[in-house]
This record gives sequence, C-alpha cells and structure tokens, in this order.
Amino acid sequence: MHWTHCAAICATLLCPTPLLASSVFRCEDANGHITFTRHGCGDSQQQQIQNTHNPRPGSGAAVPLATPQATQKSKETAATGNSLTIVGGQQDGCENAVTGSARREAIIRKQVRAGMTRSDVESALGKPERISRRNGQTTYHYASKPKGERRTVNFDQNDCVMGKR
Repeated sequence: MHWTHCAAICATLLCPTPLLASSVFRCEDANGHITFTRHGCGDSQQQQIQNTHNPRPGSGAAVPLATPQATQKSKETAATGNSLTIVGGQQDGCENAVTGSARREAIIRKQVRAGMTRSDVESALGKPERISRRNGQTTYHYASKPKGERRTVNFDQNDCVMGKR
C-alpha cells in the first residue's frame, strides 16, 4: 500500500497540469473603437467574450503563415517575363549628381563636390560665415578660424554646387 500511494503521488506530480485559459473581453465604444482586455469593459462600452485559441508550441501541426496575393502588375510581369524598370526616382534638384555613399563620404570628409545641394554643403561645412547673392547665384563664404584661410562655395539658380574656390 505504501508503494502504490507513492506511485500515485509521483504520477500526479509528473503529469502536466492543464493551463487555465483566461477570458478576453472585446470592448466596443460608441465611436466603434475596439479594445481587447482581460479586465472587463467600461460602463460606456459593449462587452463580448472573445474566443481565443493559443496552442502550446509543438502541440500540433504548424500554423500556416499568410500568403500574399499577387498584384495585377506582378501577374503581368510574370506573364510577359519582363523585369521591373524604374522610370523615375527621388530628385534632389541637382539631377542627383552626387548620390548615396559618395554624398555620405564627402560630408564625412568635409568635402564639397559639384552637384551637391545647399543642405549637403551645410552638413559638411556647417553654416557659412556670410552668404552673398549676385546674378541668380548664391555664394557661401567660410573662414577657417585657426588658419585664417578663406573658402567659397558657389551655387547655381537651383541651389546646386557649381564650383568651389
């Protein structure tokens, strides 16, 4: 009797206990906003118990993921065998003369390249000491404080770097 009593206790301890499910409430207010909670809904909300099923991992077959539906354009591309061609891109106003890594590298090295925008130059060199305008062109004037060197950057009418001196 003693062994059977110990066996029964061991069997009870080794059996997994079922997880208790908690109730989830679906609360909808007068404006149609929906909230899910375990604590119940407010007085001004409609309350419904939401059916939930959250299987334990590995307790059954894998749950399939959503499969995206093909758009009309991708169906046409697949049918004709043509590849996607980008006709336009973001324009910086300077015909994208300096793009991507070249722009980043120039800014980091405090360099000015033809085709950079005014904001690119300000990112690289900071705000100019002085700005002058003449015949539709803007010139940024920089002075190096420790060395006393002067630097100018000329922009065209589209605010793109045309040259530097």
